[in-house]
Amino acid sequence: MTSTMPSPASATALTPTSSAAEPTTLPAILGTYKRQAPLFVRGEGVHMIDESGKRYLDFVAGIAVSSLGHADAGVMQAMQEAMATGLIHTSNLYRTAPGEALASWLVAHSFASSVFFSNSGAEANEGAFKFARRWAKSTGHQAKHEIIALRGSFHGRMPGTLAATDRPAYRLPFRPLMGGVTIVERNLEELRAVLDPETAAAVIVEPIQGEGGVRIVEPEFLRGLRELTRERNVLLILDEIQCGLGRTGSFFAYEQLGFEPDMLTIAKPLANGLPMGAILVNDTVARVMQPGDHGTTFGGGPLLAHVAHHVVQRLADPALLQHVRETGAWFGEQLQAIADRTGAVRAIRGTGLMWGMDVHEPAAAIIARAFDQGLLLVSAGEHTLRFLPPLVISREELAKGLAILEGAIKA
Repeated sequence: MTSTMPSPASATALTPTSSAAEPTTLPAILGTYKRQAPLFVRGEGVHMIDESGKRYLDFVAGIAVSSLGHADAGVMQAMQEAMATGLIHTSNLYRTAPGEALASWLVAHSFASSVFFSNSGAEANEGAFKFARRWAKSTGHQAKHEIIALRGSFHGRMPGTLAATDRPAYRLPFRPLMGGVTIVERNLEELRAVLDPETAAAVIVEPIQGEGGVRIVEPEFLRGLRELTRERNVLLILDEIQCGLGRTGSFFAYEQLGFEPDMLTIAKPLANGLPMGAILVNDTVARVMQPGDHGTTFGGGPLLAHVAHHVVQRLADPALLQHVRETGAWFGEQLQAIADRTGAVRAIRGTGLMWGMDVHEPAAAIIARAFDQGLLLVSAGEHTLRFLPPLVISREELAKGLAILEGAIKA
């Protein structure tokens, strides 16, 4: 009998070697993020505060999450109301009033006939892929399973969503990824060649590609894609995880496009910082889903659902949406003015309170200098600054941040 145990030499080869440059003690939190050094301890409105008391103006909002800002009185009250019931978790084996109220509200204010709650945006997209394949099999085409994504896309870091994410550096260490997923150019002719009614189940697209550089996908292209997917009997999934829920100046980004998707995924600001996502599905998809087809232990729990119900009503307020549209247009003008004055900017893109600025030097250098001056920024690629402030931010607060930004660019 031949042993399959590695020899001492091969065992040594499988063991990572240590280096004098490596720390002797690893951080308690796994090092998958390069975190800033200060320890943040409080939040107030559009500011975060570190342990020394230094205040930072927040142009990140937890990556488009804290749309109502930090320590919002209404959100805090909603959390207290939910906790006062003592019903924090029930699992999805049982009905709860908050979950049903939130789902009913989302259905009443969208194209959807049903909602599935998840814990995050990546989970929402993974679920949408499953729903698409479940629907596809119901059409009688057993080979109908392919998911199509677009160049520049970002849909998550889980096995399926990573396969649909056009970031080679994210994908390479984890290959092979989930099969049956194809990334194509943002071109209708190429999509016509790929969307075989016998094999294609769904196309997923972000109306604004956030991680891909804050790139607005042309409305004409999206309308053509909607027509093509209907023609080929393929589902259209819109990923509004970053650009939805008020960020563009309408509650859903698709409201500005003149058509409805078959599925819509949302997450980030849904509960203003509490972990929650959702998949909104139309009647066609909802009717094929059966008990046991998908599940979640925590998704849509009563605490989160109660808070999210409060948040969505606030984010759908016409006055807030008008503020986002008007303030966002002004903000874009100010970014262009900075570009004109500094000569250090290649391009400005965006809408509402979601903007990108392409800069000549690495974005990380500008982010670091702005951080030192009390402004929080995030990138969307090596040379792109991304601006995602809380939707409640004022022009005065934006102006303060813009002054810091311009100084960091000039430095």
